[in-house]
Amino acid sequence: MPIVNVNMMEGRPKEKIEKVIAEITETISSTLEVPKESVRVLVTEVPKSHWGIAGESVEKRNASK
Repeated sequence: MPIVNVNMMEGRPKEKIEKVIAEITETISSTLEVPKESVRVLVTEVPKSHWGIAGESVEKRNASK
């Protein structure tokens, strides 16, 4: 059973996340030749305060712009 973990920053619409899940499932299923029912996709949304770039959180970087 393939399991795919996707980490992304919070804030995307639910429709976009559903599309990511569907398209990753399709790609894994066809590439590995496994049924879609056996593919698991886990999406973790990380708060911007917990995502760091160049030594500071995205939340802090966005606030200083």
